[in-house]
Amino acid sequence: MEKFRLEGSPKTPEIDFNGDTGILELRGRSIPENSVEFYAPLNEWLEEYAKQANESTTLDMKLEYFNTSSSKCILDLFKRLEKMNGGVTTVHVNWYFETEDEDMAEAGEDYQAIVELPFSIIEVDEI
Repeated sequence: MEKFRLEGSPKTPEIDFNGDTGILELRGRSIPENSVEFYAPLNEWLEEYAKQANESTTLDMKLEYFNTSSSKCILDLFKRLEKMNGGVTTVHVNWYFETEDEDMAEAGEDYQAIVELPFSIIEVDEI
């Protein structure tokens, strides 16, 4: 399956979705002008990936910050993965947050409570 890769910018996260390895990564800041438009290609890629998903899928969320509109799009992303989990693939989410960034740690805990996916909430020195 083709990889999906986007370079990050000051307003958008770097995206590195690798269908061959099943490792999906978002890194950086997510404050795009139009979150729905920005996340639409990721959702389309996930729809295709679901048809031939790797046995194991890991989503590495390494966001420094995201805005309210991005939070809904991130939840939609988790919901898509939730539907896939336990079928063709086993999904695991690694939610990274920087030391002392309680807001991002809490955001990961909130998502963990909303979706039925295994989460690891991981503290790191720097994202």
